[in-house]
Amino acid sequence: MAASLLLPPSAHRHCITTPTRGAGTQCHPAAPRRRPRPRGALLVARGAAVPPEQSLTPHYETLGDAKAALYQALEGVDRGIFGITSAKRSDIHALVELLESRNPTPDPTHKLQDKVDGCWRLIYSTISILGKRRTKLGLRDFISLGDFFQIIDVKEEKAVNVIKFSARALKIFSGQLAIEASYTITTKTRVGIKLETSTITPDQLMNIFQKNYDMLLAIFNPEGWLEITYVDESLRIGRDDKANIFVLEKTDPSQV
Repeated sequence: MAASLLLPPSAHRHCITTPTRGAGTQCHPAAPRRRPRPRGALLVARGAAVPPEQSLTPHYETLGDAKAALYQALEGVDRGIFGITSAKRSDIHALVELLESRNPTPDPTHKLQDKVDGCWRLIYSTISILGKRRTKLGLRDFISLGDFFQIIDVKEEKAVNVIKFSARALKIFSGQLAIEASYTITTKTRVGIKLETSTITPDQLMNIFQKNYDMLLAIFNPEGWLEITYVDESLRIGRDDKANIFVLEKTDPSQV
């Protein structure tokens, strides 16, 4: 008895009677007793086996850093109008959402004169011209899509979208589609938009688009509503009722 008290707990033996002939009573080492694990230990152990989640976007110290990353992501995508890879789209949209979450102007329609009035140039959109539409509009061969400008006149409550084109016929010439719309403020972040007029100049360009003019207008028609999700002195992001995203940068009106 005295000797057994000196053995560590794992060396203690317990005796069982086996039915084997002549075996009698046999003693075997006792199974080690498992110490209860603290309640949090199981969660820690399980969590350690799963790699930690990685953020979709890196951490940016300032809005300027996030904007610079967005500009870098937009390099070479031609505003996204003729299609981009899903990976590139995910990168761009993650940065767009990051900027929207840090919008320095939470009530943009209350500050249209200070923040929105003026001339803007489109640098990214989820509007796309692909497949048959691109072919029918001649945008694969002899017509090139140029810059897309938006001129906001807050005093008149009007917006003019100007889409530039250049065409190669007997000679190279340029023209534009101008779409004029009026808007009304509906919430602190949203405006309702109504199409007023649209014109194509010069006549040579109108002759090219005449057959598919309705298709062209349907692509760029702004009618509906627009949510201003981010705006500062140089960058604006919006989302419309057709689930499109628009990213525009402030520009000099002389470029139009």
